[in-house]
Amino acid sequence: MYLSRIKLNTSLRKTMQAMAAPNLFHGAIESSESDARTRKLWRLDTLNGEKYLLILSQNKLDLSSVAEQFGYNTVYECKNYDGLLERITNGSKWHFRLKANPTIQMSSRENGRGKILAHITTAHQEEWLIDRSEKNGFKLTDEEWLVTESRWYIFKKNKEQKNKVKLLSVTYEGILTVTDADAFRNALVNGIGREKAYGLGLMTIVGVRK
Repeated sequence: MYLSRIKLNTSLRKTMQAMAAPNLFHGAIESSESDARTRKLWRLDTLNGEKYLLILSQNKLDLSSVAEQFGYNTVYECKNYDGLLERITNGSKWHFRLKANPTIQMSSRENGRGKILAHITTAHQEEWLIDRSEKNGFKLTDEEWLVTESRWYIFKKNKEQKNKVKLLSVTYEGILTVTDADAFRNALVNGIGREKAYGLGLMTIVGVRK
């Protein structure tokens, strides 16, 4: 696995458009892999006031065209992610950041199909992550994590589309404890929740200093 990072040039019109309509980032990232396409996770991040595009991929990608479109020339960073994955053990603690789309499926009496609705309150957003923590191999402790941002995206996939896509992006940050290393590694490389194509589901971690 590889984790790549592109510093975004927010003075570019194309970058600002993509930050409002994440399908533009998705299309550019997918185009960076010309052969058989593999699973990729990505998200937008802010660090010291600068905007970045993070991409986790199975293969090492040539992201020079993505960097040229949205960043500075063709410059980007790429690091092997396997070493970090191998350091994950049961009981280890990590600082984490996750952007996800917390939702609930409501059943319908008419056709039995469930309607997907976003969790709009902080309490329900927190409950959503707690409910998914055990199966994804980690534990959350009160006062050690919180929701830091909640933002709606409303955009069209293309000019021909009549209906707009509407989704909620929620950012979680804090400290977690690993309870099942294999399940946790799977969550890191495959993502958590829905709408992964639109920059949601990617959790990144940094070791907690003792």
